Amino acid sequence: MALPLHHVERHRSERIGWLRAAVMGANDGIVSTASLVLGVAGAGATQGDVIVAGVAGLVAGAMSMAAGEYVSVSSQADTERADLAREREELATADEHERAELASIYVSRGLEPALAAQVADQLMAHDALGAHARDELGISDLQRARPVQAALASAGTFAFGAAMPLLCAALTPAPAIAPLVTGTSLLFLAVLGGLAARAGGAPATTGAVRVTFWGALAMAITYGVGRLFGAVV
Repeated sequence: MALPLHHVERHRSERIGWLRAAVMGANDGIVSTASLVLGVAGAGATQGDVIVAGVAGLVAGAMSMAAGEYVSVSSQADTERADLAREREELATADEHERAELASIYVSRGLEPALAAQVADQLMAHDALGAHARDELGISDLQRARPVQAALASAGTFAFGAAMPLLCAALTPAPAIAPLVTGTSLLFLAVLGGLAARAGGAPATTGAVRVTFWGALAMAITYGVGRLFGAVV
């Protein structure tokens, strides 16, 4: 009997690594830069001062996102490497124990003990470390930490998000900066939240409302602080 053709499925969970970094970067870029622009504008600064502050915020934010994401994901990668090294040593010195351990995992998932032992034997014969990494440690190629990729994605998407309110501020007369940056930034956030939710398989409306609400709150508070500071000064 002919074997069935190999069926390849694409799952949304495959996007989780880059999607999280990209959405977080773009969202932070829009919210932080728009809030900074509104805060400075609320304090009565000139359009030139607003642009300078926005550009400084874009550069500093992108670098901060890249550094923070790299350090964070590198720590995760270090932990994964340490766990894999320990597992590799245990496989070399206690093969039978590791085989029984893997079989017990499959028993806990519903397999009969005899079948679980057979599955463990076959998987370890094929790739012992890979089997233990996946089923004992929860480490797979899909979820492996990639520091450089995460850092570049966060920095790039932050800069892209930050450029939107900054461009609006640069093309708008000073008296209209606050309302126009607020309106366009909330629109950008709604679109971003909707697209991110759709990419992850969630309702677009839910994602749009969630992102827009927190962005509006951040911008309102920062603008209020700027107005208060400007009035005091």
